Amino acid sequence: MKIKRSLILLMSFCMVSSLLLSACENTQTNVNASTNAKTKDEESHKAEPFELTLRHTQIGKDKEKRFAILNDVVKKVESEVDGLTFRLDGVESDVNRKEKLRGEMAAGNPPDIFDLFGSPDSKIYAKEGKLLDLTPIIEELGIKDKFSSLEPFTYEGEVYGLPIGGSAEGFFYNKEYFNKKGWKPPTTFAELEQMLAEIKEDGRVPIAAASKDGWVPLMLTNHLWSRYAGPDITAKFASGEAKWTDPNVIKAFAKHQEWENKGYFKKGELGYEYPEYTTQFTDGTAILMYDGTWKSSVFKKGESGAAMVGKVGFFNLPPLEGGVGDQASLMFNVNNGYGFSAAVAKDPRKLEAVKSFIKNMFNEDMQIRGLVEDGVLPAMNLDVSVLASSLSDTLMKEIVDVLENAHTKFAAFDSLIQTDVTSEISNVQIQKLISNQTTPKKMAEALQKVQIEANALAE
Repeated sequence: MKIKRSLILLMSFCMVSSLLLSACENTQTNVNASTNAKTKDEESHKAEPFELTLRHTQIGKDKEKRFAILNDVVKKVESEVDGLTFRLDGVESDVNRKEKLRGEMAAGNPPDIFDLFGSPDSKIYAKEGKLLDLTPIIEELGIKDKFSSLEPFTYEGEVYGLPIGGSAEGFFYNKEYFNKKGWKPPTTFAELEQMLAEIKEDGRVPIAAASKDGWVPLMLTNHLWSRYAGPDITAKFASGEAKWTDPNVIKAFAKHQEWENKGYFKKGELGYEYPEYTTQFTDGTAILMYDGTWKSSVFKKGESGAAMVGKVGFFNLPPLEGGVGDQASLMFNVNNGYGFSAAVAKDPRKLEAVKSFIKNMFNEDMQIRGLVEDGVLPAMNLDVSVLASSLSDTLMKEIVDVLENAHTKFAAFDSLIQTDVTSEISNVQIQKLISNQTTPKKMAEALQKVQIEANALAE
């Protein structure tokens, strides 16, 4: 009986063990099935890649650091948005603005993200419904009030683009030459002119010049007419409140032509392109170079102007006695930035990627990095003490000092007047003035004629 009872117990134990083992196996099978299903879901989700096209203008040696910053943002966004791959399309700035983007907008197929000129371009494209309204995005991210100005990218109260950085314009100068002469940056216009004359007498080129592209000499011309006629006059051309034939504007054109005729610019300038502009300054041929603050990036170790590290200074165009308006004003732009295709709103994944791009590109850390590494002035409001502590080279400190000491700031002419007027002064009139094929008065009259036509079309 005991053996029989033991057999029964053993059989019962085996049966229970078998049931338990089967249950465990079934449970493990279910767990594995669940895990495999989850993995397949994840793989399925990751197996749905999508692409975002990004048009940028960070090409060439002098923009390598800016391109590196953009690449870091791109990688960060790709890591945050599943399935995303960026397709980068690098195009020269003028070609992008005046040819490619304009044609793509007309055809209704712009890139998803693109380098965008603020005023007047963004307002034109926004009016046509081609740009993504960024207002809800920047409000959601809490950065709407963080920018020094969004005006160039604002249309009817909504924001359609974001400035990547700011830029001022002024004179870069050769400190070694100035020190030998016992000079400090000029504090009056008359003092500047005396310096130009002495540099010429020394057998040196006073001001670098490369005017094959009209926008290069027009940086200085723009500042001259803003000294003679006032910093706010350019904005009034498009509204009809002021005219190019204003006597003070004509005086500014005459001053530029006078400096040309006195030999203050590099001879043969109409045959030189922008890269040669910098070379004239870095090789010591020219003592002064009127350019944007973005140029400061080349005067760093490892860059094309490395031989000039510590030997370059910066000053604003000094005040003109008898000039109109604020004579301490500074040309300052926040007109270069990024825009986004309106079509992005139709694709939730692309919209998510755009939000990530804006979050990672437009923040204090990236603004400081742009300033320190690439010489791009911040477009966002940063504490001056933060800026000062971030800077190690004397050139950038001088630039920030000039920026802080400017009473008012005015925008460049091409952000305030219509494209047809910009083309007339950039592609025709400035070259004629430089080569003495026109007079200041005739130049002003020609511009005013085109301005009247442009204003009529805008009504």
